[in-house]
Amino acid sequence: MKLLVVGGGGREHAIIRALRKNPAVEDIFALPGNAGMADDATCVNIGAKDIPAIVEFAVANKIDYAVVAPDDPLVLGCVDALEEKGIPCFGPRANAAIIEGSKVFSKNLMKKYGIPTAAYEVFSDMTAALAYLDNAPIPTVIKADGLALGKGVIIAQTREEAKAAVRSMMEDKMFGTSGDNIVIEEFLTGPEVSVLAFTDGESLVPMVSSMDHKRAGDNDTGLNTGGMGTVAPNPYYTDAVAAECMEKIFLPTVGAMNAEGRTFKGCLYFGLMLTPNGPKVIEYNCRFGDPETQVVLPLLESDLLTVMQATTNGTLKDVDVCFASKHACCVITASAGYPASYGKGYPIAMTEEAKAHTYVAGAADKDGVLVTAGGRVTGTTAIADSLEDAIREAYRLADGVQFENAYRRSDIGQRALAAKQ
Repeated sequence: MKLLVVGGGGREHAIIRALRKNPAVEDIFALPGNAGMADDATCVNIGAKDIPAIVEFAVANKIDYAVVAPDDPLVLGCVDALEEKGIPCFGPRANAAIIEGSKVFSKNLMKKYGIPTAAYEVFSDMTAALAYLDNAPIPTVIKADGLALGKGVIIAQTREEAKAAVRSMMEDKMFGTSGDNIVIEEFLTGPEVSVLAFTDGESLVPMVSSMDHKRAGDNDTGLNTGGMGTVAPNPYYTDAVAAECMEKIFLPTVGAMNAEGRTFKGCLYFGLMLTPNGPKVIEYNCRFGDPETQVVLPLLESDLLTVMQATTNGTLKDVDVCFASKHACCVITASAGYPASYGKGYPIAMTEEAKAHTYVAGAADKDGVLVTAGGRVTGTTAIADSLEDAIREAYRLADGVQFENAYRRSDIGQRALAAKQ
């Protein structure tokens, strides 16, 4: 089989490595991929949002199955365009990807179908939003409606911060047209949990839960990033919580999308907060999370391609989806200064042992040398019988990834360890 994976980061590298385990897979093309995954896939310099070029490549190369991994091409209708040419895909069509593409849509969906989430108001007029903030509870959460590279959410601790966030989104167009509409919502408290789930639009199978570390600095300080590391499973996500989420959140969401004529197939990501009043949805994503994928897929014991094809064909209920009863930890090595300004072009050195456990997110080829080309450069994952061992081993392996200006948090997994105790 010839496979195509749209995207170019650590998430896609993890997906490609998992797909490679199927003996029927002959070739995997990554569009665009990055130089750090060249040993695992043929990278083709076609951007993830260049849908006409993606479709043209897929048809010309007789692709048997495509995986559309990032949010942008999903929202833009990449799956629709490929399927129209007879190429089966993993991922939702555009009318279902709106669950991530518009926060206004997803919040209204939850309100309509009684899915627990934070109280909220929607604004398209900046003056009205600023007036609302005069009396809104503080802290509060300001969200740009559309996609914003995972950075369109601001937690405001003061009224002044909240108003500045509104102005930056609606007046200064910090996130372009994504800030034309905004959501102002209640600030929730409690442990956060990420749960990715396979769904074919009827059946839903949750993957192993995980705990992301969003802040750039140790002890959850500094700016929000795309994620500095992850552990799985999340100790706060007990069997009782999982059962409640399945009953009140997961299956109702699938049912709500069907009722709206927007059947969701692919990976549905639930960003949850376990509040004193029960689990609530913070956000939906229409795809695998990053870096959650780098701890969840290494624990998958079933064949990923078989599971993905079942979501496409509507046969998920007939497939066994099994995960190892172990622990995983992923440590991100980033460029110092991320997520603000940072240098690029530094040569990357990796031991062979580290390379085997590392997913490359931001790298390029410069005269035959692998160099840094992004904020998050690599994610190194270890699996062990205990969380303590997984963390220790992930850091040991990550030490085998070196480049000038390298930076990583030193406390990935410590919050999870404290929760277990």
